[in-house]
Amino acid sequence: MTQRTTWRAVAAATGAGERSAAEAGVRLAYRRAGLREPERIMWARSPLEAARLLAAEPRPTGPSLRTAVRDRPIAAERERLHTRLGPTGWSEHWRATGADLWETTAPLVDRIRAGIVEALASGPADEPRIRVLLLDAVLGQHEAAWLSAFDTGEDSAVAGLAQVARAAGWWWPYAELAVISERPTELHRDEAGRLDRGDGPALAYPDGFALHAWRGLPVPGEFLDQLGSLTPARIRDEENAELRRVMLEHYGYDRYLAESGAKPVHRDETGVLWRIALSGDEDVAMVEVVNSTPEPDGTSRTYWLRVPPRTRTAREGVAWTFGLGAEAYAPLRQT
Repeated sequence: MTQRTTWRAVAAATGAGERSAAEAGVRLAYRRAGLREPERIMWARSPLEAARLLAAEPRPTGPSLRTAVRDRPIAAERERLHTRLGPTGWSEHWRATGADLWETTAPLVDRIRAGIVEALASGPADEPRIRVLLLDAVLGQHEAAWLSAFDTGEDSAVAGLAQVARAAGWWWPYAELAVISERPTELHRDEAGRLDRGDGPALAYPDGFALHAWRGLPVPGEFLDQLGSLTPARIRDEENAELRRVMLEHYGYDRYLAESGAKPVHRDETGVLWRIALSGDEDVAMVEVVNSTPEPDGTSRTYWLRVPPRTRTAREGVAWTFGLGAEAYAPLRQT
């Protein structure tokens, strides 16, 4: 397994953390930063529970050590590679190691932070306090993008960070106390790496902290519960345009067209253009096309193509899917 593959597995790991390895990694990270090891190490079942614990911590924790423990070592490793490889070499190295992993991990980190703020802040005025607390966190397994680009061997400056990342989730380093969070118990993503699940939480932790999403869009958990009983009327009545689009995707545009009494707006030899008018949102335009090459059983399969709302003819819509204008689209045979 390559280093790149290994760190992708770390970022997506679920299940109970390896506590002894994680705690040893925390102590090593302190020592590599020239710091005294923390007097106490505590575990939380999720980043939310860790933040709640720290927000209510009655005993002094001392100042945050995130800059010394995490920021400086990572900056030093990046600068070392940048100096050795040069600007172009570093860019190529980053693209080959952590760049695409960062693209999928950064939105997940933002979603976790937003979920914690929503759960803990008593109101808008209290949000800055929680956000500052979250800035103290080292991201554990979600530091994988950076760590995949570096040497993380025993003698490296980031060896402790790497050891914690392989064994646990987020953690908070303070002078007197370190708090380590468990990894999630569930993580569900779509092919693009976005949080995605239609029948439960897309991300869940042992204490019940969970995030629900459909193809990356945050949705309430109770919203997903009603997807199995949708009707065209219920879809039309949904006032939130983003949630209505989720409903349509789950229900199926073709099924919605068939059951909502929609009428075709244009028909030609390439197919049939349908349009769904949605209150407070742009129209949904679909072209119905029939595969002229029969299936093995002799039937012809119907396909539905989502096209821009401004589409005026079926030919224009089919041409758009090929990146062409209507006047340039003239297939010898449709397949």
